[in-house]
Amino acid sequence: MNNDIRCLSTEDIEINCSPSFQKKFNLNFWKSLYMIWENFVKKLLANPNELQVWQKVDRHGNIYWQAYDPATGKSFYSGSETDVCMWIEQLYRY
Repeated sequence: MNNDIRCLSTEDIEINCSPSFQKKFNLNFWKSLYMIWENFVKKLLANPNELQVWQKVDRHGNIYWQAYDPATGKSFYSGSETDVCMWIEQLYRY
């Protein structure tokens, strides 16, 4: 029995990714990069004393809303946009 063992050089290794995978990976990369840039610009230009409301998605895919009022330090989380709107109205009601 002949044991013939050799190491592959980098030229011998061929990585085959389907074009659809490469396209999807490339698209996800640019989308993620765009989202990071967009969040950076929003934070840079935002008035720090202004009411902040944003939508988030948890790791299970559930969508929820978050609101924060820097003037009062209060925040609110809800799965309903309507609930957040009512909280904001109550917050600024005299």
